Amino acid sequence: MPSLIVGVAGGSGSGKSTVARKVAELLTDISVASVSMDAYYRNMTRLTFDERRQLNWDHPDVVDMELLGDQLEALASGAAIDKPVYDFVTHLRSERTESVSGADVVIVDGILLYWDARVRALCDIKIFVDVEADIRLIRRIGRDMRVRGRQLRDILDQYLNSVRPMHEEFVEPTKQFADIIVPHGGQNAVAIEMIAARIQERLRTEIT
Repeated sequence: MPSLIVGVAGGSGSGKSTVARKVAELLTDISVASVSMDAYYRNMTRLTFDERRQLNWDHPDVVDMELLGDQLEALASGAAIDKPVYDFVTHLRSERTESVSGADVVIVDGILLYWDARVRALCDIKIFVDVEADIRLIRRIGRDMRVRGRQLRDILDQYLNSVRPMHEEFVEPTKQFADIIVPHGGQNAVAIEMIAARIQERLRTEIT
């Protein structure tokens, strides 16, 4: 059976993963697979660690859109994929991969998800999580220090030099492609329930 691809985009720290997880938790009677665009950063092995640290990781060019598109096409057809695993401490792909099985619904999240026309077209339902910049920054600081082992000064430098300008140039403009805009991120229980209901309705329509 083909899969329904649900995209969840929005700025860094907007709560995309939380929205995706909470929607998936409500879809109890169907199979759900989850994919993060973060896994598809290009493997810059030709660069030194210091050079990789200086890269603009919020620009579309650092994402392997072709591989992401290929694997979303496979999932859309109901096939399984071997998803890459990315190490945010070393800024390199791991040698291992993770198997993602085909499912009734595939939820994919990423800040640049709607920038690439092919990837955007593969998303049957497009969601954009819209959260104020200061909230996104606070969340990013907490995540990067706790999960990615980064120092506050480095996080703030990256935010000012790349995250904020890239958001304004490449992320915010893609809000126009969204079918659903979710303010307040994962705290918006009403929106999350409506999204889950819409997905279930869409699946029933396609089955009949």
